[in-house]
Amino acid sequence: MADEIAKSQAALPGGDTIFGKIIRKEIPATLIHEDDLCIAFPDIAAQAPTHFLVVPKKPITQLSKAEDCDAALLGHLMIVARKCAAQMGLSNGYRVVLNEGPDGAQSVYHIHLHVMGGRQMSWPPG
Repeated sequence: MADEIAKSQAALPGGDTIFGKIIRKEIPATLIHEDDLCIAFPDIAAQAPTHFLVVPKKPITQLSKAEDCDAALLGHLMIVARKCAAQMGLSNGYRVVLNEGPDGAQSVYHIHLHVMGGRQMSWPPG
C-alpha cells in the first residue's frame, strides 16, 4: 500500500495514461467488458481475490473535473460495475472505490472504478 501512496504523491494530471493505451489496444488486457463507453479488466495489482477496474473511454482526469454532461457516463460505469461483479461471482457483496487526487491515492489520472470482492472488506477502509 505504501507504494500506491508514493505513486499517487508523484503522479501528475495530464497527458496519456496506461488506460488510454489499453483502450486503444496498444497494451494488451484481458477484458471482462467492453462497450462504446467503457472497458473493464482485472487490476494487475489486485487487493482482493477479485479486483477489476471499470474505465471510461472518455479521458476524464479526476472526478472533480467531471462535468454535468458526464452524469450519464458516470452512472453507466456503476451499472457496468454491478453487471461485471455478478459475472465474476461476487454474489456476497463487493466494494466500489474511486480515488480522487493525491490524498485519495489517485495514481492514474484517468478516472476509474476499483471493484473488489471475494473476501470480507474491512471498515474503515483508509
